[in-house]
Amino acid sequence: MTGARTVLAQTRAVIVDLDGTLVHTLIDFVAAINLMLDDLGVDHSAFRATAANIEPLVGKGSESLIKQVLGLASIAQPAIKNIASFEEALATYLRHYRAINGVYATVYPGVVLGLKQLKARGLRLACLTNKPVAFAHALLKAKQLDTFFEVTFGGDSFERKKPDPLPLLKTCEALGSLPGQTLMIGDSSNDALAARAAGCPVVLVTYGYNHGQPVQAVDSDGFVDSLADLPGLLS
Repeated sequence: MTGARTVLAQTRAVIVDLDGTLVHTLIDFVAAINLMLDDLGVDHSAFRATAANIEPLVGKGSESLIKQVLGLASIAQPAIKNIASFEEALATYLRHYRAINGVYATVYPGVVLGLKQLKARGLRLACLTNKPVAFAHALLKAKQLDTFFEVTFGGDSFERKKPDPLPLLKTCEALGSLPGQTLMIGDSSNDALAARAAGCPVVLVTYGYNHGQPVQAVDSDGFVDSLADLPGLLS
């Protein structure tokens, strides 16, 4: 971690991912997807969403998630292709997710302490997620995390989503910070790829949803088991 400390000591602002980094939202996704599948007429015995089969699909936005779910459902029940369009399925999912957002989700241990420590160091904080920004605002408020962040951006805030660097660059602009002095904290290769392309240092949490792959294999400036451990890297 010595090299990581050298890079991270220059940090003046922090961008934090939401799902899998701040809040464990997987069961919210599973519940909303199963309600969508019910509405689409998918037989329970053919395909149901579970934590195990949905976790690898999370992280690239609602559109990507539902496309992948429909792909799995159509393999299990081929007739689903004739039941609903992607647009109908997405709209149905979003309707259910809007009602469920935050119901089953829990804040990860160490998150509140870690955010308090970062704020106490005078760092400017932003939340950047690929979920729709309205859902992000609602979830952060429900979990009493919204007051930590100066700005929050979602997957529909800009023309492109992570892993494209554009959202990070736009968030740096909003924070008034240079990319090289703006730390990205996330849980997946999505966050790391976006940070590298934007010129931001990046630290990944060892929990979360890295598309079903070991997060330690991702190119990162460091790893932490809890956000409460992060200030130690910034000394």
